[in-house]
Amino acid sequence: MNISAGRTGLFPIGPTDPYAFATGSTERAEIAAALDEIRNTDFQVASNIAGKEVRTGRTMAIQAPHNHSQKLGELDLAGPSETQAAIDASLDAARWWGTLPWEERVAPFLKAADMLEHGPWRAKLNAATMLELSKTTYQADIDAACETVDFIRANVKNMLDMYETQPGSQAGAWNRIEYRPLEGFVFAVTPFNFTCMNNLAFGPAVLGNTVVWKPAESASLVAHLSLQLLREAGLPDGVINVVYGTGGDVGPTALGNEHLAAVHFTGSTGTFQHMWQEVGKNVGTYRNYPRVVGETGGKDFILAHPSADLEALAVACIRGAYEFQGQKCSAASRLYVPRSLWPRLKDRLVALTEQIKVGDPTDPEVYVGAVINSRQHAKHTEILARARAEKAVVVGGNTDDSIGWFVDPTILEVTDPHSPLITEEIFAPVLTTYVYEDSDWNDVLRLVDTSTPYGLTGAVFAEDRRAVEEADAALRYTAGNFYINDKPTGSVVGQQPFGGARASGTNDKAGTVWNLIRFASPRTTKENHLRVTDYRYPHLEK
Repeated sequence: MNISAGRTGLFPIGPTDPYAFATGSTERAEIAAALDEIRNTDFQVASNIAGKEVRTGRTMAIQAPHNHSQKLGELDLAGPSETQAAIDASLDAARWWGTLPWEERVAPFLKAADMLEHGPWRAKLNAATMLELSKTTYQADIDAACETVDFIRANVKNMLDMYETQPGSQAGAWNRIEYRPLEGFVFAVTPFNFTCMNNLAFGPAVLGNTVVWKPAESASLVAHLSLQLLREAGLPDGVINVVYGTGGDVGPTALGNEHLAAVHFTGSTGTFQHMWQEVGKNVGTYRNYPRVVGETGGKDFILAHPSADLEALAVACIRGAYEFQGQKCSAASRLYVPRSLWPRLKDRLVALTEQIKVGDPTDPEVYVGAVINSRQHAKHTEILARARAEKAVVVGGNTDDSIGWFVDPTILEVTDPHSPLITEEIFAPVLTTYVYEDSDWNDVLRLVDTSTPYGLTGAVFAEDRRAVEEADAALRYTAGNFYINDKPTGSVVGQQPFGGARASGTNDKAGTVWNLIRFASPRTTKENHLRVTDYRYPHLEK
């Protein structure tokens, strides 16, 4: 465990340990009780603007994806007027929040981190994540509890490291840099798949920014509880204002406002490109050039060399492709394997896939839950129907929406390395394989690099060190997070800074000082101690 000491006080900044949730454990009993509480609470979630709930009467059900007849509550949808009210509240709070001493700003965040790690909030937020997002107990804990806590503590530590970066001074003057919050408001847009993406709103606020936060509608309950946790820890009203609504109802008002200071986004590539285009169209109307920070899609690869350890490779494929139904932007979704390994690897993948239980993730034996909603399920159903028609299915390939939005864990095999099945993002528990000739190693390196527009995560499996070095060089820009003999998912805050480039985002590495600096506006001050009383320089004299 790392410790930050000195003027920051003492607080842990190492990664939070996940619970094991073993049979008979205290945490297993706590999560069972919290699940009952969430199931039996009819949550009425509404936008929170300046600390007050704001309702429009336009509602949608909050459902459990694995049992779409189970209603967890109701979400009240905001529109342009509520978005404008959230902007106004943010601008009002900006007048005082950004001027507070850093100790006062970080206090509620560090308290929230401790409440989440050590108190009943851990089980409560985990349970909501399991039910609303259809995550297993372990996947919920490493997301909602561990990573949220790690982000909060890392943000504070990184902010203080940034503050300590100061210019030099010579005799006669004192030079310093003030890391001001941005002028205006931050528009944070978070996805459905990770509760810990509340960090997109939390991180800028630690620095003194105020935020308009638009969560995905399918993750409204976990966003609601995240803000409730922060407010219980003492976050003042108006610092983070949440508006729940569709992108079409919220986005234009936020992106068109002259006080937009930054966009902090995680979601689809198409949505991010649209938002960037809107910022570009409005660029002449803003008071400042908005910072645009985004993490988007991926078509993440596992590349096997003929020297790969077959069992480690197989396990990485299963975990990388199937955990949380493949609904991670880092999930393994394309596999390149040499012909010499494929028969044995295929048999092993089929055997492991057939062992996996699909269903309600609150059942401890379930490994794969449901995809997030009916729209995503319909897309996956269409893709897998095409795969079956092309005889590409090795195992799995079916879907079922009678109870929940389930997609079978699936292995596909294609003969065309440019097939949409291996080049286009699917966001489901589907791993598409291309088998290459062992002698074509250099060709397949180029193929991995060029066949998709993305650059997020990837892994190479090889016992041959020269092959590892060749892959490392050839795939230098193919992945912002590159793994050697490990699955391409599961980055840990403070250990593997996460983010990719190309069509996968701006690669600003969440949880690092490189991300935080995007939400600071440095001001340099020179204070002169020696007065100059003559405009003339010596060279002017004859």
